[in-house]
Amino acid sequence: MEFALVGEPGSGATLRLDYRAFAYAGKFVVGAPGKAVLRTADGSPAVPDWEPDGSLPPTVDAREFDDDVLAAIAFSPDRTDPACCRLRYVTVHVARRGEGFGPRLVERTVSHLGTDGYDRVRIAVNNPFAYAALYKCGFAYTGEQTGIAELELERPAAEPVAPAERSAAYRTGLRAFLDEACAGDRDLDPAERRFVAARLAGDSPPDG
Repeated sequence: MEFALVGEPGSGATLRLDYRAFAYAGKFVVGAPGKAVLRTADGSPAVPDWEPDGSLPPTVDAREFDDDVLAAIAFSPDRTDPACCRLRYVTVHVARRGEGFGPRLVERTVSHLGTDGYDRVRIAVNNPFAYAALYKCGFAYTGEQTGIAELELERPAAEPVAPAERSAAYRTGLRAFLDEACAGDRDLDPAERRFVAARLAGDSPPDG
């Protein structure tokens, strides 16, 4: 497995991901954002024995997919702050979720953005699982939300947010998910509710 920069923002680089395996697959055929991946080192299929749930329409050729990709990320400069870059979409092959590929790709991408001259990196998340994963990557809840019930997280590109600061913000963000659910801005499914409740009941946030 290796980290690979597919293209910087504005380069026109695209990825063709199998939409049965990757969330947001359609976002990666847009050329404007930058893109990076974790892929197999030799170009072999990332999950050679994977059996998709559905079949493809006759107009789609599976051979056109970038099947060596384990995880992909799209990013672009913040429209109002040139010193900040936003991670737009992070997606992991459905058969390889839970193995740490998403956080590993985020960390490598943030490191690249730091050497590229960005001071800060931001991302908006809409579920507590992604929220906890990004906490482990050094991000902290800013206290801000988007207009579509997403929590805004940020970290310096050069180093993670200090543990004490992240810890203080961690529970605030988790409670924000519950507050949104109570206000009717979004629904938490039972697994998300259990996840948030368990972490709010714990003594400390996860190691990060």
